[in-house]
Amino acid sequence: MGKYDFNTIIDRSHSDAIKYRELNKWFDSDDLLPMWIADMDFSVCPEITEALQERLRHRIYGYASTPCEFFPTIAEWLRRRHGLDTKPEELTYIPGIVKGIGFVINRFCKAGDKVVIQPPVYHPFKRVVEGNGCVVLNNPLRRLDDRYEMDVEGLEEIVKREHPRMMILCNPHNPIGIQWSRETLARVADICAAENVIVVSDEIHGDLMLGGKPHIPYLSVSENARRTGIMLGAPSKTFNVPGLVSSWCVIKDEAMRREFYDWMEVNEFSCPTCFATIGAIAAYHHGEEWLAEALEYIQANIDYVSERLSSISGGRIKVYRPQASFLIWLDCRGLGFDHEGLNHFFVKEAKLALNDGAMFGEEGVGFMRMNVATPRSVIDESLSRIEAALKKIDGQ
Repeated sequence: MGKYDFNTIIDRSHSDAIKYRELNKWFDSDDLLPMWIADMDFSVCPEITEALQERLRHRIYGYASTPCEFFPTIAEWLRRRHGLDTKPEELTYIPGIVKGIGFVINRFCKAGDKVVIQPPVYHPFKRVVEGNGCVVLNNPLRRLDDRYEMDVEGLEEIVKREHPRMMILCNPHNPIGIQWSRETLARVADICAAENVIVVSDEIHGDLMLGGKPHIPYLSVSENARRTGIMLGAPSKTFNVPGLVSSWCVIKDEAMRREFYDWMEVNEFSCPTCFATIGAIAAYHHGEEWLAEALEYIQANIDYVSERLSSISGGRIKVYRPQASFLIWLDCRGLGFDHEGLNHFFVKEAKLALNDGAMFGEEGVGFMRMNVATPRSVIDESLSRIEAALKKIDGQ
């Protein structure tokens, strides 16, 4: 038994939590067990709550400047956790990762410019590209028997043929949970540098590495990566504080940094709230022990889901074990359903809200994404519902 409690179920149904509040919007039902949107059901590190409560007790919430320790704290975290040497002046605040990607597109792209993504991938990538008047170029991942890999040769061909302005890299990759190797990231950097392609690296799951595997920041792999790269990250997934909106950006290349950061500043996009900075500083200073225990608990949940799902489905549901994050990619094609039938099975029969794999691109048809950052009793209930639904369709 560790220091922190991850087993207690905390009622979130009246907290405006999206995973409950928007069930009807996304699933046309509100009586589902929510295992979808990527936040945790765990109580946050107590020091984060205490820091926020201390500020709330002041009773005046006026304009606040960014604390002088905010960026040095992030830089020290990146150095200590991931070996990335970063100066505070290379950092800026952004009000969310997707917003940050949108800002980058608005600043560096014009209508009609092409942007590479790698489906199946986090669905807002496609939406934010197209919504800002740009064109998506798909460089799908290669699916092998038991894993995925990046199609680097395909990427090189696309870059040389289509001359994209930008690539959005997911590192670690969502929804599959892959941490790209240093060699793969270096190849990406060389390919993109040769054609002056900006690489926006979403690294929001980088702190959630499992099994002792290290996170490899894109900016750490080569000089070409530092010349092409814009790294985005946050404490939000790491410490379960997405509601604080405390994301950040790192740019090593001075010319690109000045152009983007000056534009962010004059538009006041890089001005955090006091709660964003207070929460982030507390998390990075005091949250490491909490994070270690949370990752151990999440890994145990992943192992449990993998073993039990294989058993109850007779191998018809295959689990891709993530190298990072609390999201599991489920290959459900063995159930024999078409896209509509698979969604009906989980929503109407199993009464579960999972992310439909098709939302991550057509390569995700037949797959589902399951969030396992929740108490074990909730995991048990979700698997029992799947088991009962399988027995029903099997006529047992």
